[in-house]
Amino acid sequence: MPTTPTRALETFANPAPDRDYTIRMQIPEFTCLCPRTGQPDFATLDLEYVPDRLCVELKSLKLYIWSFRDRGAYHEAVTNEIAERRQNAWEPQPKAVLP
Repeated sequence: MPTTPTRALETFANPAPDRDYTIRMQIPEFTCLCPRTGQPDFATLDLEYVPDRLCVELKSLKLYIWSFRDRGAYHEAVTNEIAERRQNAWEPQPKAVLP
């Protein structure tokens, strides 16, 4: 497994595919560079999903998040990029929107 930032995300088979359960992760050390000023921007990312067939391997997720450290990106763009990547890489079940 790599030990430097990478855009690759590794997955593994869901150990309980017949059960609906929620995986929650908090990543308090997210950083990227402001594309306007070049200064570092800091954020805490809260990721939550209900796995279907696949789960994301947490070390690869950490290295993927680390890959943003030297990239110029607005947080709004990063949020959507991560959401799209999550959907494509480990195909979570759709989340219900509650009133």
